[in-house]
Amino acid sequence: MDQQWHGEDDTARFAARLAAQPALRNAFITLHGDLGAGKTTLVRHLLRALGVQGRIKSPTYAVVEPHEAPGLAIWHFDFYRFSDPREWEDAGFRDVFASAGLKLAEWPEKAAALIPPADLAIHIEAEDDDTRRVTLQAGTARGDDILLGLQA
Repeated sequence: MDQQWHGEDDTARFAARLAAQPALRNAFITLHGDLGAGKTTLVRHLLRALGVQGRIKSPTYAVVEPHEAPGLAIWHFDFYRFSDPREWEDAGFRDVFASAGLKLAEWPEKAAALIPPADLAIHIEAEDDDTRRVTLQAGTARGDDILLGLQA
C-alpha cells in the first residue's frame, strides 16, 4: 500500500486511522527511513491518537520508552544506537516482545537478528521538506488485517 503525505497534518490523519485499527493492540510495527524522514513524528501522532498523555520522548538514547494508553501498553524502540546483542537480554527486551501490547521500532535493521518479524513495516521517504512517500507492507496476518482496515 503506497501513500503520499503532504505535511504533518497528513501524518496526523494517518496516525489517527492507524490508531483506530483493532489489530494494532498487539502489533509489532517497524518504521524505516533516513534521519529526518518523519518516523518519530509519526510515532508521536500515533501515541497521541491512542490516548497517551504527557511528554513523548524519543528513545534514541534509552533504546526504549514505555508508554501507557487507556487499556494498552506501548513500547517505542529506537535501535539507532543499538550495537551489542547482549543489551537485548540485559534490558529484558525478549520479555517485552513476549508480552501483550503495541511495539514500535525505529531503525529495526540494527537489531534484525533479535526481533520478531514485523506485522507491519512502514517505509517513509522524504521527497522534499513537506512531502513523504510512504509504503506499508504487511508481514503477518495481523498486518494484513491492519492494511485491510486502513483501506476501508
